Amino acid sequence: MPVEGRDLSSRQTQDVGKDRRLGNLSTPRSVQKLQKALHAKAKAEPGFRFYALYDKIYREDILAHAYAQCRSNKGAPGVDHQDFAEVEAYGVERWLGELALALREETYRPDPIRRVFIPKANGKLRPLGISTLRDRVCMTAAMLVLEPVFEADLPPEQYAYRPGRSAQQAVVEVEEVLFRSHPDVVDADLSDYFGSIPHAELLRSVARRVVDRRVLHLIKQWLECPVEETDKRGRKRRTTVAKDSRCGIPQGSPISPLLANLYMRRFVLGWKQLGLEQRLGSRIVNYADDLVILCKRGKAEEALRRMHEIMGKLQLTVNEEKTRVCKIPEEEFDFLGYTFGRMYSARTGKARIGYRPSKKSIKRVVGTIHAVVSQIISPAIFQDILGEIWPAFPH
Repeated sequence: MPVEGRDLSSRQTQDVGKDRRLGNLSTPRSVQKLQKALHAKAKAEPGFRFYALYDKIYREDILAHAYAQCRSNKGAPGVDHQDFAEVEAYGVERWLGELALALREETYRPDPIRRVFIPKANGKLRPLGISTLRDRVCMTAAMLVLEPVFEADLPPEQYAYRPGRSAQQAVVEVEEVLFRSHPDVVDADLSDYFGSIPHAELLRSVARRVVDRRVLHLIKQWLECPVEETDKRGRKRRTTVAKDSRCGIPQGSPISPLLANLYMRRFVLGWKQLGLEQRLGSRIVNYADDLVILCKRGKAEEALRRMHEIMGKLQLTVNEEKTRVCKIPEEEFDFLGYTFGRMYSARTGKARIGYRPSKKSIKRVVGTIHAVVSQIISPAIFQDILGEIWPAFPH
């Protein structure tokens, strides 16, 4: 299997997605105009604080585009069991008008979040919060307004959930930094990052830019939403863990990626402000809760220690079992579905530093293919086919 190499330039990948798009929908011009104005103001004046954004969230064009975005993403119903077909039978304009009125009169209250569990690659279960359609539209509308403001502040080390940025760009960046003599790597893992973010500190990060009390109250309501779970017997139980513990953002809600990026920004900026980027010759590459710190030789151990200190101050927990120092090319590490380390050219056989799909990613793809193909052909025939093609995969 060919291995990605230096021919994948970061400039090429950075050109992808420059025309701010949400899902497969082009952003309406009126929404683009607002977003560009907010972004330009935030970029030009890093200390400016926005006092009046709440009324933008319930603008007719903002809510309409938020609904279209949620519609294109599909998604399961929340605790009220309302789906898109029901809304469209009722009348989308009428439904959005009622939501706008509730926001304008400040009577809007979010519903509890329906929690389900989805399997992870390691066999464990990941909690996923499903908000009601009404709440998803409202969160998406808020995201449309807030994202341009905070996008102006996010550092280049962060790649997740950002317009014109991608996981593939993060992978290419890691490979390029390794190539520039940063062979010692802190392969970091955070324990339950989304569930550990402290509300007070997160809201302080938001308030650094947005001081509209109604926007802050809206976000606080979403953070403190009760969670509804259904046990094996079909019995429903509601808990207020987030409100009681005052930490955590629900994975799966439209606003969560923006908030997660905003809080991780604290770590990246703290690292730079302490002079660790220069002193350790280090470069951070972050994608959501995935993080690596690439260092000059001999500096990774100190980087690991300082990372522990900063994460502790942020009230985040480093997963000791999964976090380690990796020395390239003698060792390998996985990041965003790829394994980085010593690779060999399929054409010349020469060794170089590069990356290839990780074993876990390949197994996941094979598992997906198996689930689809097994519905068409017998498992025995599929295993014969797999036995023929498997040696072609790196493992």
